[in-house]
Amino acid sequence: MKKFMDENFLLQTETAQKLYHKHAAKMPIIDYHCHLIPKMVADDYQFKSLTEIWLGGDHYKWRAMRTNGIDERFCTGKDTTDWEKFEKWAETVPYTFRNPLYHWTHLELKTAFGIDKILNPKTAREIYEECNDKLKQPEYSARGMMRRYHVEVVCTTDDPIDSLEYHIKTRKSGFEIKMLPAWRPDKAMAVEVPTDFRAYIEKLAEASGVTISSFEDMIEALRKRHDFFAEQGCKLSDHGIEEFYAEDYTETEIKAIFNKVYGGTELKKEEILKFKSAMLVIFAEMDWEKGWAQQYHYGAIRNNNTKMFELLGPDTGFDSIGEFTTAKAMARFLDRLNSEGKLTKTILYNLNPSANEVIATMLGNFQDGTTPGKIQFGSGWWFLDQKNGMEKQMNALSLLGLLSRFVGMLTDSRSFLSYPRHEYFRRTLCNLLGNDVENGEIPASEIGRLNQMVEDISYNNAKNYFQF
Repeated sequence: MKKFMDENFLLQTETAQKLYHKHAAKMPIIDYHCHLIPKMVADDYQFKSLTEIWLGGDHYKWRAMRTNGIDERFCTGKDTTDWEKFEKWAETVPYTFRNPLYHWTHLELKTAFGIDKILNPKTAREIYEECNDKLKQPEYSARGMMRRYHVEVVCTTDDPIDSLEYHIKTRKSGFEIKMLPAWRPDKAMAVEVPTDFRAYIEKLAEASGVTISSFEDMIEALRKRHDFFAEQGCKLSDHGIEEFYAEDYTETEIKAIFNKVYGGTELKKEEILKFKSAMLVIFAEMDWEKGWAQQYHYGAIRNNNTKMFELLGPDTGFDSIGEFTTAKAMARFLDRLNSEGKLTKTILYNLNPSANEVIATMLGNFQDGTTPGKIQFGSGWWFLDQKNGMEKQMNALSLLGLLSRFVGMLTDSRSFLSYPRHEYFRRTLCNLLGNDVENGEIPASEIGRLNQMVEDISYNNAKNYFQF
């Protein structure tokens, strides 16, 4: 019987172990899509407790706790102490066998705090106090955590109206790890609720210094902000969309739709789809002009629990995988840009695993020989960010594309304790490849090439792709 989470955790063969320990483990981390709070990095925030750094904002854990019968006040409540929240999490952990949370929990305890104990109600107080003592030390600050995990670059997720003041402050402080912004303009195409859209456009006008009263004004304001993001080192955009939009439209139609929604009139469904289609193209053209990479995360249905959304707001654990027939729209959107010679580097992330092969075959339609892996199949995302999801994504990419050109893993997390997800991914990658060697599916004589492949997927491909 193998020991739980020893040095060869997830590594089933000798080849896998060598690939990981000699090649993957030593590579720095480029976390090109995350949701860290930039102010915490700028201020080198010192966390008050293990609960704050571990449970605050972590809707993965909240979902598990709710499922385990834990009252909401121990997840997001204001009337419970940090210890009481942590105690309820520790009570839940033994019920998470076979859920990735069990592995993540113990990998984070081990790599961040050097704790090999299993978290359960009996060990909770001891672990809680030991971690809290360490969190008081300077090396366990926000920046200290980034150094601990050998992070080289992080890209946060930022709205066009963001001042980026904390990115600027961090850079000027001389912090050796790059924290770069990523352009996330979702709200500029969210026209479903006219009052919300109008309020956002007014904020955009203020941030850009452009008086907005027409569609042309809005695009001018967005371009100014896009330029500002580029000045602050931004090299990629990110778009959270339910599905791809590729309706036919005319410029006259889009101007009229803007005037209608800006004036407070609710749009028809076809008008919403046309406006979103136009905005996706405009944003993609902006990215192409600057040579940025663009990322598309699609397939989530969000805020399904109306009662809890009204109580807690978004991103609190009430989202799920959606079903969308979007392949034709995706192809049409990419083809529209490609036909105009304006298709920049692109990463496609699907949330429904049934679309793995769809995405993997879509890539090959638009590779053009200018950049290795120009069109990328993004790593397993959100609900697929676990061993099984990663394996399925990499298997589909391997069978229908080039795994060797893959830009690898990201945390997609708000937590400074989430960097072990890169280790989890690298171990999974090395195990897949190691098994292929041991099974005679990859020649052992090509181990040098395989070593390089592991280092590339872990770090080099992202470094070269984004040109950090």
